[in-house]
Amino acid sequence: MIWDLIVIGGGPAGYSAAQRAAQAGLQTLLIEKYKIGGVCLNEGCIPSKTLLYSAKLLDSAKHSEKYGVTIEKASLNHAVVIQRKNKVVKTLVMGIQSKLRASGVSVIEGLAEILGKDPQGFGVRVQNDTYIGKQLLIATGSSPVLPPIPGLPEGIEKGLVVTNREILNLTTIPDSLVIIGGGVIGLEMASYFNSAGSRVTILEMLDHIAGETDPEIAGFLMKRYQKKGVDFKLGAQVIGIQDQQVIYKQNGETPSLTAEKVLISVGRRPVTEGFGLNNLGVAMEKGRILTDEKCRTNIPGVFAAGDVDGLSMLAHTAYREAEVVVGNILGKSDIMKYTVIPTVIYTNPEVASVGATEAMAGQKGIDYEVAKISMRYSGRFLAENEGEDGICKILINKKNQQLIGVHLLGNYASEIIYGAGLMLETEIKLADLKKIIFPHPTVSEIIREALFEF
Repeated sequence: MIWDLIVIGGGPAGYSAAQRAAQAGLQTLLIEKYKIGGVCLNEGCIPSKTLLYSAKLLDSAKHSEKYGVTIEKASLNHAVVIQRKNKVVKTLVMGIQSKLRASGVSVIEGLAEILGKDPQGFGVRVQNDTYIGKQLLIATGSSPVLPPIPGLPEGIEKGLVVTNREILNLTTIPDSLVIIGGGVIGLEMASYFNSAGSRVTILEMLDHIAGETDPEIAGFLMKRYQKKGVDFKLGAQVIGIQDQQVIYKQNGETPSLTAEKVLISVGRRPVTEGFGLNNLGVAMEKGRILTDEKCRTNIPGVFAAGDVDGLSMLAHTAYREAEVVVGNILGKSDIMKYTVIPTVIYTNPEVASVGATEAMAGQKGIDYEVAKISMRYSGRFLAENEGEDGICKILINKKNQQLIGVHLLGNYASEIIYGAGLMLETEIKLADLKKIIFPHPTVSEIIREALFEF
């Protein structure tokens, strides 16, 4: 048979697109070489959050006296944490597989190889079988960047160096953990292992952590974790790994750190090799597949979604791109907007952002105004975070009086930020934003409080 749509990759973009396409009546084939759910479900978003929640419970137990609750000798059983993580992942994978079956998606496990295009459609081979599709969606995701650090390959082979996949399956808590890279993955793993008892050091080549996060908020987060015992070495370039020693260059010197384990987390790169993509002539740029606002490549009938397009390596972006792909295949005009995608760092406290930072607004030449307010202005935050603080920072375009950015540091931020994204997406004026009624008492009220600073 000839399939209406063949999807290569079963991560968030792939499985959600396959499900929606099949539900719309398209004969859909999904090919996944490893595990349905992709990196996000199996070795990223979901497993890391189960670990982080256990760490948050431990932190709360250790400081429960502040709330009038006495818990003696609180400790973390890492083996049980990992067991629970595996159970959560298995449950969700089974749920996705069930949805795919119920939707009528055909799923094949194996490595796909694109053969090219003929008058019938796009040929894809899996093992010894060839499948033809009228449309093709490439959703092959991303893999960890492994920089050319001397000793890194040998460190991985020996088990000294781990990536995001292996770190989530460690059977014991290392006494010392050196994390190369102070981005989202590095910070979240620092959060868990610091709470679990590891001596954690983060080596970051830049002069700040957390990538493009608002610098002020990133600075607050770093100070919070320094108080918890995490050591940050900024402007540090790793130049070698040898015999459990991580050698780095900083301020003209070359000190070293001893580590029981080393996590390499300096970013991710799109997976565009090893499955015959070159047989199509798809346009590429710096290792990513080029797409337009409808997620189309330069080859008619070939789409790309998820990390492989390199535009926004987030699962929720992938879900939306999948919807855009299927919508356009069905003849519905739909486009991607990348300006209002929320980002979250699930540390304790959480960081969440949507829209422009001050640096971004300045680069775009926007005349903006900033309001900053302590999270302690929220009654619920104060009630539930004894001795802690956070920040809500919002940016308004002076010219049109519209919200252009919201940045939060404080727990519940991950659950609040979608509302801020909706405010940006709908381009509501400041005067109308002030009319929105927030439930009381909630931490989300902090946005309303900040809006009235203008």
